[in-house]
Amino acid sequence: QVQLVESGGGLVQPGGSLRLSCAASGLNFNSYTAGWFRQAPGKEREAVAAISWSGGSIYYADSVKGRFTISRDNAKMTAYLQMNSLKPEDTGIYYCGVEVSGTVSRLAYEYDWWGQGTQVTVSS
Repeated sequence: QVQLVESGGGLVQPGGSLRLSCAASGLNFNSYTAGWFRQAPGKEREAVAAISWSGGSIYYADSVKGRFTISRDNAKMTAYLQMNSLKPEDTGIYYCGVEVSGTVSRLAYEYDWWGQGTQVTVSS
C-alpha cells in the first residue's frame, strides 16, 4: 500500500521558516519525481516545487524562487521542502505528490499518489 506522510507544518510569523518532510512507503520512491503543492481556501491546488528522482532536475514556482528549497534523500525515501522568508500568502495546506512518468511536472493531475497534507499558516 502506497503511503505518503507529510509533517512539519505549523503556525509561523512572517519572515520565519519551516521545513516540511514527506515520508514515502509502499512504492519505488527512488525512481519517481516528487512534488510539493499547496492549496489555499477557495483556490486550486498549485505547484510549489518538484524534483526528479536523481535531484538533477528541479522546478520552482516563481512565487517561491529564492525562498524555498526542495530536496530528497532516496535512502530515507523522503522529500523535503525548506521554506524561508515565509509570507502570509504562503498559507495553505501543503501536499506531497509522486509522479511516475519521469517528468518534473507542475500539473497536479499528472501526479499519481498524494499525501494527506500538512497545514502551514503564516500570520503575526
